Amino acid sequence: MDYLTALFCQIDDFCKEFEPKFNSKLIKNNKIRNRPSCISTAEIMTVLIAFHQYRMRDFKTYYQWQVQSIWQRDFPNMPSYNRFLELATRALPAMLVFLTTQMGKCTGIGVVDSTTLSVCHNRRIHSHKVFKNIAQRGKSSTGWFYGFKLHAVFNHLGELVNFCLTAGNVDDRQGLKQMAKHLFGILVADRGYIGKDLSDWLKEKYGITLLTGIKKGMKPKQYTSEQKKLLKKRGVIETIFGQLKNLCQIEHTRHRLERGFILNLISGLTAYCLFPYKPMMFGKKSLLPMK
Repeated sequence: MDYLTALFCQIDDFCKEFEPKFNSKLIKNNKIRNRPSCISTAEIMTVLIAFHQYRMRDFKTYYQWQVQSIWQRDFPNMPSYNRFLELATRALPAMLVFLTTQMGKCTGIGVVDSTTLSVCHNRRIHSHKVFKNIAQRGKSSTGWFYGFKLHAVFNHLGELVNFCLTAGNVDDRQGLKQMAKHLFGILVADRGYIGKDLSDWLKEKYGITLLTGIKKGMKPKQYTSEQKKLLKKRGVIETIFGQLKNLCQIEHTRHRLERGFILNLISGLTAYCLFPYKPMMFGKKSLLPMK
């Protein structure tokens, strides 16, 4: 069994269980005709995830050349490119739930950070219309940008544990507060998360120990040797974000609809979760959760 068939079988088994439950919860509307589509939700999800897994750059070329030509036997009923984009949004609820089933669990040692998702070049901010009044200007360590921020928590095995999407001008500490639920143990972060109020809030509410570096002029923090080793491994999240952007292509400036942006982001995160090898802070057996 090749990889494409295995991926489709995994998604199809999920859809057979998810779709009946999801459809039973929908509000009935007699004015809307719910006619069956020429392709299933599982086929849509497979095409979208495989686009990131096979590391293609242009979705239109990928669909017309790879899917409709090379994979014609595997997907015999594929519609035109424009029709597929219209049908793809139907798979968004299933894609979101499927992503949660592929995410990892908190192991007691995690790393948190945010990355920018620019939607256009800075010189085109005033003429940008797709995300007008939604995207915002923000500043990162690399400079100003216009778009969104992806906040994410990964465990020491490199598995995605939780994430949230905010506008580009939202503070990283606010994103961490949204993701703190169900986390425990030690959380490693960069200097953008420095704040006594945040550290005390995480410790009192969830029992999380937040480890951060120090800025110039700050008094050195009293960390143990094990905690100092964890701080040195914080850079692994930059490698993960590099894979998400360069391999899974969760960031590009060619979006024409908001739902297309969300669908691309979710399918890219799902593709990363399905990677057999991920950047790890430590080996699977080298470190246990610490209190």
